[in-house]
Amino acid sequence: MKVLLLKDAKEEGGQDPYVRELGLHGLEATLIPVLSFEFLSLPTFWEKLSRPEGYGGLIFTSPRAVEAVELSLEQDGKSEVWKKSLRETWNAKPVYVVGNATASLVKKLGLEAEGESSGNAEKLAEWICSREPPALPLLFPCGALKGEVLPQMLKDKGIPMESIIVYRKIPHPGIQVNLDSYYSKQHQQGSALALRRASRPASPFSAPLASRTASSTFGSSPEAASSKSSSQPSAPPPRAPWPPRACP
Repeated sequence: MKVLLLKDAKEEGGQDPYVRELGLHGLEATLIPVLSFEFLSLPTFWEKLSRPEGYGGLIFTSPRAVEAVELSLEQDGKSEVWKKSLRETWNAKPVYVVGNATASLVKKLGLEAEGESSGNAEKLAEWICSREPPALPLLFPCGALKGEVLPQMLKDKGIPMESIIVYRKIPHPGIQVNLDSYYSKQHQQGSALALRRASRPASPFSAPLASRTASSTFGSSPEAASSKSSSQPSAPPPRAPWPPRACP
């Protein structure tokens, strides 16, 4: 059986866990992403990244926020500036993250991640609050639909934070094409299977009983049919009425 999953593949490398689990039960799963991401305010974000002395650290709660850093570094030789000075300055400050996927991307930037085992924003906020509060605000790049748990918890503890929206979710531009392609492929496979079944020679044992009986009678040679007819006993002659009636 085939299963269609409307989701992105997991962030880390390797097989998607949903595909793997369904495969263990004999199900063939296909992934089609329905959402994409549009990155926003990257020039403004870069300006903030260029002034690490104005912040007490960084907070990343999603891989997309880290991707926004990568995109900011791709333009106008900014990657060299990052490697020569900015990376080292940011590494002197805490870089808080949620999850191993986010931590892995942060490490590719050359930064040391903290709190990746927290698992969610609330647990990360608890981790941050347990540390010595920074004198400067924490820079928090986030999505347009960010949760309010982490900002509110930090605010309640008096920890300054400055958020900037760097991405938002949008419908995946290729979803219709991908769905049409998927269903077209399934239709072609189904038609091919039906054609193979129809082209198989019919077994005499699969025919109905009446058809087999007719075939055995009408499909025989005339001699065989005559032999069968002669071998069957003839019907007895009709009896005369009893008692016999006298003739006039």
